[in-house]
Amino acid sequence: MANTTGFKSYFQFHNVDWGAMMSATWETVWMTLLSMVAIVILGIILGLILYETRNKSGIGFRILNWIVGLFVNIFRSIPFIILIILLLPITMKLAGTIIGPRAALPSLIISAAPFYARMVESYFREVDSGVLEAAESMGATTWGIITKVLLPESKPALIAGATVTTISLIGYTAMAGAIGAGGLGNLAYQDGFQASNNTVTLVATVIICLFVFIVQFVGDVFVKITDKRTL
Repeated sequence: MANTTGFKSYFQFHNVDWGAMMSATWETVWMTLLSMVAIVILGIILGLILYETRNKSGIGFRILNWIVGLFVNIFRSIPFIILIILLLPITMKLAGTIIGPRAALPSLIISAAPFYARMVESYFREVDSGVLEAAESMGATTWGIITKVLLPESKPALIAGATVTTISLIGYTAMAGAIGAGGLGNLAYQDGFQASNNTVTLVATVIICLFVFIVQFVGDVFVKITDKRTL
């Protein structure tokens, strides 16, 4: 009989189903990466709308800025666990199920995209106004300024923000797993906590930490590569 209490209970590695651990790790990785692709795209679009419409005088621009700002503020304010429950009917429609990794994607994307959108807006605001004015004086179109000035100049910050968001998202996947969304969070809760198997919980925690370290390292490398100040 396995010892389920005390310090030694964390190191009974023969009690770990390594096949299930690898499967849960892969679920966490693909949930995070697939969600981040959608989050980056949606976040940049929302952040760009907020940035471009913030000082426009037209009523249409003001309404659009208000609607997008309201959407971003509301979904940034809802705790993730509550958001999962709130979106269950929508998740059922989109994914055809309310359990498993696929069911977690809508909540992961909707929770993190508004967070990243506000970061994107702030990064665009930090772009040197002199560079923007120079582009405008040379007759650059709005689309040209976005693609050739805003995005390139803010690229290091966008990557750094995406890195921070990805790390937060890894934590979200663990929380989603606790209510049946799969991944390491689900394994740590069901096979670890509920089964009083501290070793499973420890191994899942270590893998999540390693995933975070890898994401941070890769993000830092890309920031350094794209930041002209470090060249």
